[in-house]
Amino acid sequence: MTPTDETAETAATPPEAAAPKDAGAITRGWVVPAIIGSALLMQTLNATVITNALPAMAESFGVEPVRLSIAITVYMLSAAIFLPLSGWLADRFGAKRIFLASIVLYALGSLACALAGNLATMILARFVQGAAGATLMPVGRLVLLRTTPKSELVGAMSVVTMPALLGPVVGPVLGGAIVTFADWPWIFLINLPIAVTGFFLVRAYVPDVKEQAVPRVDIPGILLTGLGLAALIFGFENIGRDALQPWAVGGLFAVGALSLGVYGWHARRTPHAVVDLSIFRKPTFAAATIGGGFMRTAMGANPFLLAMLLQVAFGMSAFAAGTMTFVSAVGALAMKTTAPPILRRFGFRTVLLVNAVIVGVSFMAYALFKPSWPHWAIMAILGVGGFFRSLQFSSLNGLAYADIEPDEMSRAATTASMVQQLVQSIGIGLSASLLHVLMTLQGETKLTAEVVGPAFIIAGAFTMISMLWFWSLPADAGDEMNGRKVA
Repeated sequence: MTPTDETAETAATPPEAAAPKDAGAITRGWVVPAIIGSALLMQTLNATVITNALPAMAESFGVEPVRLSIAITVYMLSAAIFLPLSGWLADRFGAKRIFLASIVLYALGSLACALAGNLATMILARFVQGAAGATLMPVGRLVLLRTTPKSELVGAMSVVTMPALLGPVVGPVLGGAIVTFADWPWIFLINLPIAVTGFFLVRAYVPDVKEQAVPRVDIPGILLTGLGLAALIFGFENIGRDALQPWAVGGLFAVGALSLGVYGWHARRTPHAVVDLSIFRKPTFAAATIGGGFMRTAMGANPFLLAMLLQVAFGMSAFAAGTMTFVSAVGALAMKTTAPPILRRFGFRTVLLVNAVIVGVSFMAYALFKPSWPHWAIMAILGVGGFFRSLQFSSLNGLAYADIEPDEMSRAATTASMVQQLVQSIGIGLSASLLHVLMTLQGETKLTAEVVGPAFIIAGAFTMISMLWFWSLPADAGDEMNGRKVA
């Protein structure tokens, strides 16, 4: 656990949690978050390593590489369908039990992917992976929320979010190395030892906390939100691509918007709706989820835009480009021990406002990259960007649950995960469309640094929109989370 001021922490911690720093407190403080984060590493890592393996997989299956994009899309569709159910499953059967089941199912899906001999089998296996992945993140987060006092939650979130930051950075390097020096099935087989280790560690150290009053399952709500999310994600995935006609993409957006609109009507009339829209009335949750969504949209676009800049525009190999971007993980790791004391010193509102500007400027700085730049200069800027983005992630993840009551935790975790899934897919889809527009405006037929550069400037400006939500927060927002509020 990150060192804290003992007096402030005791005052901010509920009586039952204000215990001496014994082995149980240490386990709760960083061991449990580290175990949950390690289990989540399967999901975040696999989401990125598969990209570099698509051409090799296409050759193995005897299909065009462009058709393998469905291996990514079907995962996101499956996750969107099952994500709304995750909170109720955790309440009904216990978060720990569902988390363990998700680890096993994800491992089995990974094994099926590795053994797939054709595209149809791969699609089915990826669907299974997506269903398991839909519960891994929100249920893992729910376990953390229910077992960690609020005053320790920022430090715990800093630990558990490391895989989310490391996966997109380590993934391209690892994926490129596997495809270059081994064979594509290993990008799925590497999940198996992680799953086995995570399963036994979760079983041994992670406590099981169940909701006492389990609400009835909201079947109509699950169907409406699943359909709405799936349609929107599939629509954004096909923006700027030739896979679907423009009218079909528009139809997906219409179906998605209509489904979610009907769900909004349904939720106001259902006491235990699967997604509790009333939690958006809490300023801290709205700021972290909606305001933070603008930064997460830019983050969803960032790996794609960097790959286009370094590999296509600069002509680097996938392995070389991935090795360069790995430095941002170093920046993210360096931040993890500094986030709690920074938040205690300045508070959530100040940190989020100032850091939104820094993160936005760091994105814009990528537009200055040129092939003639020394690699160390590019890596230095990427490292600084990784540091401050990681600080923003930790702040947003902590603030979101500052005012959430215990009986709202499962639905809050599910809602936050749904929004994150949606905005990240929006980032990828919009970045592809943006590059197409910039190429057309500049009269280019291929990607160049001059084409990709303005996209980073737009992404940086988009990030700063989040300040509108952060500005309206009270100065003491979330103080209980970081030990600033003294009774």
